[in-house]
Parts: sequence; structure tokens; C-alpha cells
Amino acid sequence: MLPEKKWVLELTDGFRVAAIVGAAAELGLFEVIPEAGITAEGLASQLSCSLRGVRILCDALTALSILEKQGDRYYLPAKLRPVLRETEPDTAIPMLRHRMAMMRGWAQLAWTVKAGFPAPRTSSIRGPDGDLASFVLAMNVVSRDVADDIVRQLQPLQFRRMLDVGAGPGTWAFAFLRAVPEATAVLFDLPHAIALARRKAEEAGLADRIEFVVGDFYVDELPQDVDFAWVSAITHQNSREQNRQLFQKVFRALRPGGQIAVRDIVLEPDRTAPLEGALFAVNMLVSTPSGNTYTLDEFREDLLAAGFSEPHLRIRAENMNSIILAHRR
Repeated sequence: MLPEKKWVLELTDGFRVAAIVGAAAELGLFEVIPEAGITAEGLASQLSCSLRGVRILCDALTALSILEKQGDRYYLPAKLRPVLRETEPDTAIPMLRHRMAMMRGWAQLAWTVKAGFPAPRTSSIRGPDGDLASFVLAMNVVSRDVADDIVRQLQPLQFRRMLDVGAGPGTWAFAFLRAVPEATAVLFDLPHAIALARRKAEEAGLADRIEFVVGDFYVDELPQDVDFAWVSAITHQNSREQNRQLFQKVFRALRPGGQIAVRDIVLEPDRTAPLEGALFAVNMLVSTPSGNTYTLDEFREDLLAAGFSEPHLRIRAENMNSIILAHRR
């Protein structure tokens, strides 16, 4: 076989493993495997699934070293329980489920490229509400291990009242409040996200320093009288015009002298690097009507157009953890 042919075939083979692990996550399979193990018949009964389907799926998971098999019983290795149990603090399950939702869109990429807008997408076996919950919790999965470190890199931070726009589960606001103990925060998002953020804030012992505001930043004005605004992983889902409108709302919410911080992927000028940026642009193509990933010059232009001054790249990262800062004079 030609080396180039082998490379192309290997490059395009990852969908099989992703689908196997993602299906187990969507079904809640890992959660119902006790330490004493369980048979395929037991799993099929608990999950209301076909015996044939469960057995084939579990054997594939065993072949991948995700499950262990002894006789006719399947076990979840102890080292994987913190990652694959939904109730564990370090669980990856919400992101695995969200990636399955992404996969359903990516499978229609050719259709989307031809049409210029996302293909119709079906919900998962968990239904639309379950998919929405997985998306919000997935944002916590990808942020919780890096948020405190990135906030430390932004020091010194001097603000009294911050606004987290599209706060999701509140992961980033909690990190900022831990770094600035005298500050308070306003979390602004849709009802389902605010309900989750409120629960997470209570678990973190920070609820008394947070104001929870329900709203839609595409429609509503943002809470006012803040001196620091955090816009995290939002700009990629927007067109540039939508970003300018959002930045203008943030500008109006900030006190004079306040600061905006935009966290997102920042593309190189030729738009082909970093790799994660080029790939995530495809994710926006299959998921949104007009989203994309953007270059530093594009961010600068849009922030300046909204009235901000001195937009600059404070943290450069290969993924979504680049940070751009700008000021309201």
C-alpha cells in the first residue's frame, strides 16, 4: 500500500472509536456497571436495550481497554471510574455526549458545504433537553482544569464587579472570584444555564457573591455598572456583525475605565493555523448559520468599532484559551 494511501485511510478512521465510546456515554452504560461487574443480560435489562446490541458494544469497549471482561461479566476499571462515572467531579461524560451531537452535524459536512448552512440534525437518544444539558456541562468539563491557571496568568486583576456574558455553568466566574476575593460577579445567560450555574455556585460556596440574571445577549441589554466583562467561547458562534453588536452591549455595560476580556481561538492571518482553529471553524459551519473562527486583526477591528481602545492579545494559545483584552476609556 502506498504510504500516502495508508496515511489518508488511518486519518479518516477515528469515527469508529468515537462512536463506540460516545454511544456508551449517551446510553448511561458506564454508570450502571457495579464494582462487582455485570452481564450483558443485566446491562440490557437496566438500559432497556437489545441484548445483541449491548453485547457487541461491550465487547468492542473491552477490545478498546475501556471495559474489562471476565467470563460473561463486564467491569469498569477503577482508574476510569473518575472519568466515566457521570456523578464524579472529574467526569468527561457530558463532553462525550456533546461530541456525539457534534458528530451528527459533522456527518453532513458535504451537504452543509454545498448548501452554506447547517443540515437538519436529529437529537440524541437523550432528547433535545438532554442534549442541551450535556452542552452546558461540557463547557465545565473543558474549562474546570484550566480556568484557575489562566486567571492567574491574567493577574494583576483589579475589579469590583465582573460580568460573565453567557456564563454557562459559571466555571470561569468562580475562578475569577477565587482570584479576587473582594469582588462580586453577575452571571448572565439563558434560564437553563443560570439554573445550573446557581447550583454549581452553591456547591462552590460562592453563591452569596453572585447575582444571577436570566437573559439573551442577542436580544437583551446586559447588566450594567460592571468594571470587568468576560466574554468566553462566544465569538466563534457569531458573525462579525453579531460580535460587533455584542461588543457594543458590553461597552455600554462597562463603567469608564472598565475592561473586556475575550476568550476564544485566535487564527493566524492565513486562517490555516492553529489546527484547532481551522477545525473549529468547520464545527461552526455545521452548527451555526454564520459562526466562524477569527484572526487577531478581525478581533481588533471589531473591538475598535464597538468603541474599545488598545485591543491586544494577552495570552496566546493553540486552542480556545487565547485571551484578548481591551479597555473602555
